[in-house]
Amino acid sequence: MATRTRRPRAADRARDGSRRRLPMRLLLPCLLLVALMAMLMLRGYVHSEILADHRVQAPASADRVPERILEGGPVIDTRSGRTQSLSLKDHHVVLTFDDGPDPEWTPKVLDVLKKHQAHAVFFVTGTMASRYPDLVSRMVEEGHEVGLHTFNHPDLSYQSKKRIDWELSQNQLAISGAAGIRTSLFRPPYSSFADAMDNKSWPVTEYIGTRGYITIVNNTDSEDWRKPGVEQIIRNATPKGGKGAIVLMHDSGGDRHQTVQALDRFLPQLKGQGYEFDNLTEALGAPSAHTQVTGAELWKGKAWVFLVGASDHITEVLVVALAIIGFLVISRFVLMLLLSGVHARRVRRRGFRWGDPVFEPVSVLVPAYNEAKCIENTVRSLMASEHPIEVLVIADGSSDGTARIVEAMGLPNVRVVRQLNAGKPAALNRGLANARYDIIVMMDGDTVFEPSTVRELVQPFGDPRVGAVAGNAKVGNRDSLIGAWQHIEYVMGFNLDRRMYDVLRCMPTIPGAVGAFRRSALERVGGMSDDTLAEDTDITMAMHRDGWRVVYAEKARAWTEAPETVQQLWSQRYRWSYGTMQAIWKHRRALVERGPSGRFGRVGLPLVSLFMVLAPLLAPLIDVFLIYGLVFGPTQKTVMAWLGVLAIQVVCAAYAFRLDREKMTHLISLPLQQILYRQLMYVVLLQSWITALTGGRLRWQKLRRTGVVEAPGGPVPRQRTRGANDSSDQGERRPVG
Repeated sequence: MATRTRRPRAADRARDGSRRRLPMRLLLPCLLLVALMAMLMLRGYVHSEILADHRVQAPASADRVPERILEGGPVIDTRSGRTQSLSLKDHHVVLTFDDGPDPEWTPKVLDVLKKHQAHAVFFVTGTMASRYPDLVSRMVEEGHEVGLHTFNHPDLSYQSKKRIDWELSQNQLAISGAAGIRTSLFRPPYSSFADAMDNKSWPVTEYIGTRGYITIVNNTDSEDWRKPGVEQIIRNATPKGGKGAIVLMHDSGGDRHQTVQALDRFLPQLKGQGYEFDNLTEALGAPSAHTQVTGAELWKGKAWVFLVGASDHITEVLVVALAIIGFLVISRFVLMLLLSGVHARRVRRRGFRWGDPVFEPVSVLVPAYNEAKCIENTVRSLMASEHPIEVLVIADGSSDGTARIVEAMGLPNVRVVRQLNAGKPAALNRGLANARYDIIVMMDGDTVFEPSTVRELVQPFGDPRVGAVAGNAKVGNRDSLIGAWQHIEYVMGFNLDRRMYDVLRCMPTIPGAVGAFRRSALERVGGMSDDTLAEDTDITMAMHRDGWRVVYAEKARAWTEAPETVQQLWSQRYRWSYGTMQAIWKHRRALVERGPSGRFGRVGLPLVSLFMVLAPLLAPLIDVFLIYGLVFGPTQKTVMAWLGVLAIQVVCAAYAFRLDREKMTHLISLPLQQILYRQLMYVVLLQSWITALTGGRLRWQKLRRTGVVEAPGGPVPRQRTRGANDSSDQGERRPVG
């Protein structure tokens, strides 16, 4: 009895004390995902999509506010236990601008101030300062003062002391990174005149003082946010009776062209009346509110500004990538719907023929590596074929008695060829060398054919231009959830694709489960190659480059056993996606060649690269932005957009099922497939990309089989007389004649 070999577990390998390490191909996707989500969270925070609080407190009683504050000036100092308010001298005006900096309007405001040699105070929010640090730096360089206006612009009367500290420190961090300074000036969001202070806002003002800040409100409101017109803004901003004033204006928060125009007229007009326009400390004759930041605090601020800029740029790239994937997905769906319909009408029209009917016998090659559980079903399904065949089972070093099971069946026209384990391409080439006939059918050892499959599969060879034919591979074990998802994928993603590629004459893959080749075509391209892990894709591309037509036979149905666990599915798709990348790279010279090779290179390779490699790689962005939109909004638009994409997929899937005459009931699991199954495929493809980019090599991995797949309506196979663990087939030889 053959002994079962066991791959050493990671735990076994680590018993010597060595530390287990996560493979780089797994570590990099995880790190990339974490970095991407971190950048999106940072972007959402800076754009006030996360932790933003837009509540505004209603007016409250003011009986606990000191009288000298209510009747005092707009500068309130509660530092070190003081309760002091200050006003400006007559004919002194301090212009203050809230909510910036804004990339459009702040530069125009700064230009007008510079033109008229006036200084001002800009109360910036941390969100805007983080995004536009150059403007904050310019304010400081041109002699203006900068003050805090919180980070996210919440009404602080609703916030805890911890949140207030956070708002101040983050606002200060942004200013430090932008201009290398700290400031002691603060203006609360939604503030007004000093006499508007109440029992809700006064405790906040007191607490702000304990943190070392002077609170600045205003005593003259231009009301420019109402956009009342230039003349009205000037009238509102002009102090009464030559008194000093702190004027409230805005350089952000919407269209500020009236503010800019009013400012350009207001400054020379009041200067002509003897007014001076200084920043706050100049007007008060006090030391500057700015202090230089150095050391770790400075670098922390610069790092923050850098990360915010990076998050914005990365988000911009992701949005572009999302637009690209949207275009690719929609384009692929449209092409599939249109061209698959063209293909179906062409091959189903009355009197359609590929050419003269093909009656000649064919050779069926069945490469088998440890297929004891499946091989009897496979061979018996071939024996029911309506077309004359010979069957060659190539036992590729099997250790489970696969070859002995076939020999024990004692079936006519079935031969067993043994070889040392050399891989599927070598097994197929060995079978090709021993085949008698000029048409070669290839299938997997876990697949069963319907009686008409071979006949339908070889009819396209009536056209002498056809070198290879792709059959219709179907999932036989579709009863489980994973099987049902793969069933949808096979019907929609594979067979609908093949109809499209057939019409475009650039079929990328003859499925290993059911395909046929003209022997002369195989020999001209050198047979099956082991250069890639996707030998079926490799040989198909080679056929195109050699000038052969590759077509799709929808009625040549084969039932294959799909992976039944996530681990098996991962292994299979990882090999497929990595092998496809290898095949594209191998045949890249077709892009610059002439003739049939050049046509495939300039039509087929770009389509395959876009639809089978790039689109699946970028497709996770749809789900990333779905999650982002659900959490941070706009939720309704996000859900509608996702449902729209799902609706398109449902339409395509329903059309594919109708073409294949499949029951629509399996589509019930389609929404869940899009949420769970598709994510797994994304990670597999990303891992394949990283494996390719890091120069890693991936071995072929054998999937465990159960032998449950039978052709629908076919006879129940007889019970085997020999067990699955019969003597090893490896290295034994039998006559092939």
